Amino acid sequence: MAPDLPDRLFPPAGRSLLEETADLVAPAPVTEFTSAPARAALARSEVLLTGWGCPPVDASVLAHAPALRAVVHAAGTVKTFLRPDVFEQGIAVSSAAAANALPVAEFTLAAVIMGAKRAFPLAHLYRTRRTHRTATDLDRRHWLGTHGLTVGVVGGSRTGRRVIALLAALDVEITLYDPYVTAEEARQLGATLLDLDTLLVTSDVVTLHAPQTPATHHLLDARRIGLMRPGTLLVNTARGALVDTEALTGHLVSGRLDAVLDVTDPEPLPAGHPLWELPNVLLTPHLAGAQGNETARLGTLAVEELARFARGEPFAHPVRAAELERLA
Repeated sequence: MAPDLPDRLFPPAGRSLLEETADLVAPAPVTEFTSAPARAALARSEVLLTGWGCPPVDASVLAHAPALRAVVHAAGTVKTFLRPDVFEQGIAVSSAAAANALPVAEFTLAAVIMGAKRAFPLAHLYRTRRTHRTATDLDRRHWLGTHGLTVGVVGGSRTGRRVIALLAALDVEITLYDPYVTAEEARQLGATLLDLDTLLVTSDVVTLHAPQTPATHHLLDARRIGLMRPGTLLVNTARGALVDTEALTGHLVSGRLDAVLDVTDPEPLPAGHPLWELPNVLLTPHLAGAQGNETARLGTLAVEELARFARGEPFAHPVRAAELERLA
């Protein structure tokens, strides 16, 4: 992992628990797998405890790690560095994606509440006019606030499920699109399962929590963006490529839609892109996931998984090869 990451993942209490659970082969993190010291560490390792900045783990790395039995990733996706060789050799894999889902869901809830209140365009008017809003401000809108809204959740992922749970505190109707979730599963989560087009047509807020895969590239294309009703709020804390940015831009420039975009495609947007300046668009720098003191949540989950593995128990948060294609 990156050299500065352990102090953030494992504050003193977490570091103590880590050292009680495992024998660390080196006091500092390995940042590459090609040097003699790194390969000596690999040769002794039964588990790789990884994080952001981990270089690729492929057949050439595994050839120097004959004792390796597991990879515990103290972050979200493993797709950026784990190669199929790891799964093909039967190495167990765990991820802290469940811990990262919570801050993303919390950010999403805040975005839904603030966005539904039209806080961003109204704050822009307040800054520019220095006067209280009037009854005619945003009178094109059909609603203001979350009361009685329909919130459509796209993706019953770990984050999507967390979002549904948090939305239950609001007076909203929750709908869900996910091709891998049954109607009964959705009902148990607290949502009504719909096809994607119906969800877009009937939602006041649409929030995206699907993984980025070939099947989800531009999941919201020009046609589907056009299905969304005037005044709809789009929240994206997943991946920018889920949305056709060019198609979305026209709807935002015209004021037909509002958006909170923590991710974009490309990321960041070009300096002169119109979305930077729109009062009905909040752009944030991919910060919904664990940041600052939230990062310790990832380390805690990773150490808990490591402890399970040491006791001979299965991971609570496994990553399985068969599910990898549809995971974030």
